[in-house]
Amino acid sequence: MLSGASAGGRGRRRFNATDQTGSLAPVPRLSEVIAALETLWPAERAESWDAVGTVVGDPDQQVTRVLFAVDPVQEIVDEAVKLGAGLLVTHHPLYLRGTTTVAATHFKGRVVHTLIKNDIALHVAHTNADTADPGVSDALAGALDLRVTGPLVPDPTDPEGRRGLGRVCALDHPLTVRELAARAAERLPATAQGIRVAGDPEALVRTVAVSGGSGDSLFDQVRAAGVDAFLTADLRHHPVSEARAHSPLALLDAAHWATEWPWCELAASQLDEISDRHGWDLRVHVSTTVTDPWTAHAASTTSDPLGAPN
Repeated sequence: MLSGASAGGRGRRRFNATDQTGSLAPVPRLSEVIAALETLWPAERAESWDAVGTVVGDPDQQVTRVLFAVDPVQEIVDEAVKLGAGLLVTHHPLYLRGTTTVAATHFKGRVVHTLIKNDIALHVAHTNADTADPGVSDALAGALDLRVTGPLVPDPTDPEGRRGLGRVCALDHPLTVRELAARAAERLPATAQGIRVAGDPEALVRTVAVSGGSGDSLFDQVRAAGVDAFLTADLRHHPVSEARAHSPLALLDAAHWATEWPWCELAASQLDEISDRHGWDLRVHVSTTVTDPWTAHAASTTSDPLGAPN
């Protein structure tokens, strides 16, 4: 379990920043690595509003190290510089909406300047990674030892019915909502939020839907799936209140970043396999730096049975 601003161990690839292998294997160009990533997460499978693909980078530059992370923030870019990475792959876009400037007077402009000055490319896989097979929610289910039975919102263009948003999962043996929340708190990276629960903590869970990232737009599909619980992130008051009024569905709300970080490990392992097939001299790393924006949590201490103060 990750804790603090950065944690070692979990997520570390088989190489580290001090490896000196002396390999004579070919070093791939950026264009070759990007082509491999596009086979995993084709840009045309992203939502129309999304901004995926390569943001900066010279197609002809050689790449010996790749770093995977959730957020393209300055802290992660500085980590890529220290690592000597030639490519940073993030789940979240740097510019989701258009911009008219990349001046370093703005924090996103500073990110661009740092990347270019240090010959680091940036590639984004967002909604095209969410619906991939395997994708973000598969990685989330895997982190929780859940058995995926199918997508929550199937991709109609997939004849095999494996791609899509979210996943419907089964437990090997029933757990209470409390026990499932405890498993999530233990298996997902530690954040200030932890895991919030709506519903009866002692209710039994046999089936669960999961969706990495914001998921409260999926309540209709979750109810249609007939699952006992739904684990996602960014749950808001009114959608949760209405969902609880509709059914006894238990809701587990984790930090957005924590539900998507397991994908970094999955994606890195996929690129590792591709690199091995091609015989590339490529070292693949996963950042364990916690970029969840929430930094502290103060638990309520009142035991007043009357509820909120007047």
